[in-house]
Amino acid sequence: MRLHLICVGRLKAGPERELAIHYIARAASVGRSLGVTAVDAREIDESRARRPQDRKKEEAKAIRSLLSSLGGASSGCIACDETGEHLISAAFAQRLDRFRGEGLGSLAILIGGPDGIDTELRSEAAFIIGFGAMTWPHQLARIMAAEQIYRALTLLAGHPYHRA
Repeated sequence: MRLHLICVGRLKAGPERELAIHYIARAASVGRSLGVTAVDAREIDESRARRPQDRKKEEAKAIRSLLSSLGGASSGCIACDETGEHLISAAFAQRLDRFRGEGLGSLAILIGGPDGIDTELRSEAAFIIGFGAMTWPHQLARIMAAEQIYRALTLLAGHPYHRA
């Protein structure tokens, strides 16, 4: 299985980008022992449309296009949204493990733009997760998602990173 963190917006060079890259690289290293052949981050440009709903539609179209090129029919996605389920890290790891066990070729974790993820695209996700009731900047949401991917893979590998 390949894991893709797909984010709307581009991180500028700096500590946020470095930290996200750090966790993605660590996740890729741990993932190899679990049959996770790739872990990467992909960026989609933010839409410049005037209305929020038009921006979300354009961004969803770009995300769908990227998803189809990454895995086609054997792919799935998880949406990150403030209305999503608040999972503990072990439960998130179990869900990733279930996708891996089902032979899913590619799994994408989606972080929308400032306006969020298009409702229709969100409804297509296997499930929706939230990072709590607070609103987080997209730069931090990306880092938190990358860290949780790494944490989930270390849990599945029996690595001591996670302390319950």
